[in-house]
Amino acid sequence: MKEKFYGLDHLRTLAIVSVVLFHYPKLSNAKPDWLVSASQFGWTGVDLFFVLSGFLISSQLFKQINENNRFSFKQFFLKRIFRILPAYFTIVAIYFSVPFFREKESLPPLWKFLTFTQNFGLNKTDFGTFSHAWSLCVEEYFYLLFPLLLLFLLTVKLFRKSYFLLIALLLFGFAVRYYCYTYLYLPEINSKEYEMIWHKYIYYPTYTRLDCLLAGVSIAGLYVFMPNLWKKISKYGNLNFIIGVLILIFSFFISKDRTSFNATIWGFPIIALGYGIIVISAISPTSFLFKWKSKTTTYIAMLSYAIYLSHKGLIHITNDLLSDLNLDGNLILLFSLILSTIGALLLNKIVEKPFLNLRNRFID
Repeated sequence: MKEKFYGLDHLRTLAIVSVVLFHYPKLSNAKPDWLVSASQFGWTGVDLFFVLSGFLISSQLFKQINENNRFSFKQFFLKRIFRILPAYFTIVAIYFSVPFFREKESLPPLWKFLTFTQNFGLNKTDFGTFSHAWSLCVEEYFYLLFPLLLLFLLTVKLFRKSYFLLIALLLFGFAVRYYCYTYLYLPEINSKEYEMIWHKYIYYPTYTRLDCLLAGVSIAGLYVFMPNLWKKISKYGNLNFIIGVLILIFSFFISKDRTSFNATIWGFPIIALGYGIIVISAISPTSFLFKWKSKTTTYIAMLSYAIYLSHKGLIHITNDLLSDLNLDGNLILLFSLILSTIGALLLNKIVEKPFLNLRNRFID
């Protein structure tokens, strides 16, 4: 029987709510004043998603390797293909065929969405429509390259000694961000488009955003391969939660100006550390996150991928339809969240679930 971590549902809900509320002020002319300041740190919801993905994907593969010294390549990719691609391609099709759905004017070329390379060289000023798909590009290449790396390590019998790769990739992240900041961003720092340039070279590319995925992989390795150490750490579930929150508070001040040197070099790994420790708390039996079972967060977590894909377009539509009614900003926000949830539910029922059922037939 597959192990169920309810604590991860709470975190996935936190992640999607953070992202939606962070994006909302940029999509609405009637945004509530309180939301602008309350959602400042919401951009890190994507980082939390990365930690969760790193842990969940790695733990699945690590468990198979720990039991059989191998894993099913075919099964892994079938699961990912049927889980990710149908809903994603549905939203891509809507964006390209229904102009009213687009939250901005111009889309990047279709081939960038089909090849998951939209996050490289992304100019969010001129091609900001469906720009949030950048994070899916990062995850898709993780899903592709990580099992290939594991297969190579198993073939050459270096898997059990591969922890050095985590350290090497972490150091690579520091080095590549330093290079991008110093040689690609700083020469353009006085440009009117400095923020777009920072996002283009530092925020969106896969090779600069490995920290949180590495945190998830590390937690999975600890959980699967070091049971004795894991038992000791998991005894302090609630303490770990507090430590993680304190680290995130520290990272908030480090990253308040996201385009600063400290935020660029140190912000991402500190955020990864904070969320990583909170994930450790969520899968520790002693933690309140682990013990708390909520149908609400489980349901939102189930819809989180569909919400992520569709929320910008649906928020844009809601605000556009209600713009002439002079409604209170909080009311428009409420309607936007309701429509985003309904749209995600339809996407889940019409696309996600049928393909997941089809996936089960292929795997069985």
